[in-house]
Amino acid sequence: MTTIRLLQGEITDNLIIEKRGAVGWITFNDPAKHNAMSYDMWASLPKVIKIFEEDDDIRAVVLTGAGGKSFVSGANISQFEKLRSAADAVAEYERVGEEAQASIYNCAKPVIARIDGYCIGGGLNLSLCCDIRIASDASSFGIPAGRLGLGYRLTAIRNLVSTIGAPEALDIMLSAARFKAQDAKAKGLIQYLVPVAELDKAVDEYLAKVVANAPITLRAGKKAIREFQKVPAHVDVEGIKQMVLACFASDDYQEGKRAFAEKRTPVFRGK
Repeated sequence: MTTIRLLQGEITDNLIIEKRGAVGWITFNDPAKHNAMSYDMWASLPKVIKIFEEDDDIRAVVLTGAGGKSFVSGANISQFEKLRSAADAVAEYERVGEEAQASIYNCAKPVIARIDGYCIGGGLNLSLCCDIRIASDASSFGIPAGRLGLGYRLTAIRNLVSTIGAPEALDIMLSAARFKAQDAKAKGLIQYLVPVAELDKAVDEYLAKVVANAPITLRAGKKAIREFQKVPAHVDVEGIKQMVLACFASDDYQEGKRAFAEKRTPVFRGK
């Protein structure tokens, strides 16, 4: 199988983009920060997905993390002070993050998340934008937004609820707890759970099934399923957006950032 590196020098080095036979691979490549997503990583994803969608030879896409310890550990918190503080900066960051996640969620081709290690916060949502999640038993999951005071956008909540239902989604959001891969499987967050040593084999075997299937049939089926998962028209989208932005404008958000930097438990006041 031939591997071709794409977009090298055109996008951030923290994304490795490859065409491996009939599969497009996106590797989140910042192991020193557990593959936390930077602004440039978010901004590059729509361009990558567009290239994969326009290549008829590519039948499926895989997202994975470099280093063997993380899929994606969330957003890069070191950028929060600069990029997620002022109101206009927060709005821009949310726009870029939303476009990145939408590009994966709406990709016409099957998208598989290969998860090994931390799959936290924005990383968990990235995996939920994928169609299939295959995880090693060394993985861990969680949405720690409540411990940071930040807002979690509506489409991310939609992904969570449509995957595991409202009761489990509420448990994950309200507790902000981290849980093991076995619990993620029980909750329905991942479809396949395998030992670390068998992860690559499991991904390869699943890809072989997908690549052998009729692309037009898969595209139509995925589109129909995505239609059923749309946010209903009666949902107060703008009201929820303002609530999310209010989180970023709050004193609690500032306290969450300080506490994280100082490695202490935050003291929130609901303001």
